[in-house]
Amino acid sequence: MMTTAPSWYDLLDVEPDASADEVRAAWRAKIAELDPTDRRFARLNQAAEVLLDPARRAAYDAELDAEAAASRQPEPDPALDPTTRAEPVEPPSEGSRPAGPAVRRMVPAWLLIGLAVAVLVVAGAAAWLDVTQPSDRSVENATAAAQSAAERAVVPVLSYDARHLDESKAAAEQYLTGDYRTEYDKIFDGIIRQNAPSTGTVVKAQLVRSGIVRSGDDRVQVFLLVNQTRTNKTDKQPQIYKNWVTMTMEKVGGDWLVSGMSTD
Repeated sequence: MMTTAPSWYDLLDVEPDASADEVRAAWRAKIAELDPTDRRFARLNQAAEVLLDPARRAAYDAELDAEAAASRQPEPDPALDPTTRAEPVEPPSEGSRPAGPAVRRMVPAWLLIGLAVAVLVVAGAAAWLDVTQPSDRSVENATAAAQSAAERAVVPVLSYDARHLDESKAAAEQYLTGDYRTEYDKIFDGIIRQNAPSTGTVVKAQLVRSGIVRSGDDRVQVFLLVNQTRTNKTDKQPQIYKNWVTMTMEKVGGDWLVSGMSTD
């Protein structure tokens, strides 16, 4: 009996109609205790990447439906297929030519022309896709580069020292796009700079692990699990907070920069 490989839904243990929030929660729970080098970590990331992208999820669901429909179709019985029945062979008549290779039937010229046109159309479409669509290898390389950039950026972006605020701000800004830098500066100057000096707050971020939410050639979303250690004048004992951060990475020139961020 043939067995089918588990689907992405099976891997994350969610129903096919699960919402994006349910998929995200299941993915986080599955990888929470896994080491990034664990083979299951990459598979779970891949499952979440597909199911959290509406377009890729719709295409994947269509594939599952097609496979399910094909599995329900009974296999044809060759004995009942009229196209497999052997044609009767007449014995050669007297005076006919000696038996030899069967004479091939002539293929109509219009059929050859039609096939040639079809081949040209397919070849042209393939060439167009090669030019206009990023290859899987290109997307894979871009996604890996974006993930590495997010891992480098998350520590300075989520860290600051009340004693060295200008340096903390400058360290983070180099990883941000122009538009997001403006937003970051408003938050930094409006909240952190106004409060940190009086409280003596120091926040240090530490990356625990990361995973891909949505891949792409010039735009990638990365999940990062970060531990933030905070101390201040009142709390000398470090307090550790675990945060999930979603970073949107955008390729600007040849660099991957943070163009958006949300935390849980």
